[in-house]
Amino acid sequence: MNTGLLILRLALGLLLAGHGIQKVSHRLGGHGIQGGAAEFQADGFRGGRLTAAAAGGGQITAGLLLAAGALTPLAATIAAGVMTVAITVKWHNGLWVQNNGYEYPLVLMILPAVLTLTGPGRWSIDQALGLNPWHPAWTAAAVGLGITSGLATRALLHRPHLHS
Repeated sequence: MNTGLLILRLALGLLLAGHGIQKVSHRLGGHGIQGGAAEFQADGFRGGRLTAAAAGGGQITAGLLLAAGALTPLAATIAAGVMTVAITVKWHNGLWVQNNGYEYPLVLMILPAVLTLTGPGRWSIDQALGLNPWHPAWTAAAVGLGITSGLATRALLHRPHLHS
């Protein structure tokens, strides 16, 4: 079980961090902070560079925390927040990713929550610091706070489409 949790944490965490790196740099096929800003502006968000930096920084932070198995509920909160925003952008396309749907952001939101419930395993910083197991209430609080912050971000930074 511990080996499985380690593999899951590493894969999930590094993919999430990589996704964030793409938003803020030219690494891993990213288009730099300008590209990230343009993506958010095209999706109807204010803030451009700051919005891209916050989203990318959140994904990098959550991903690295997950990979290390450190402060797992905090990682789940950050992932849930950023992915809630992504889900709201893709919602109108439906679930499936082949239609630019929200399937992938949903997975990136659910798996950190599951790791908060299961614990990140023996080979984790949480375990080394004696923070395991996290009480199930932490999962509910983490995901609830993340979703709430994502919805608040959407409400504050999204511009309504203006019709000409």
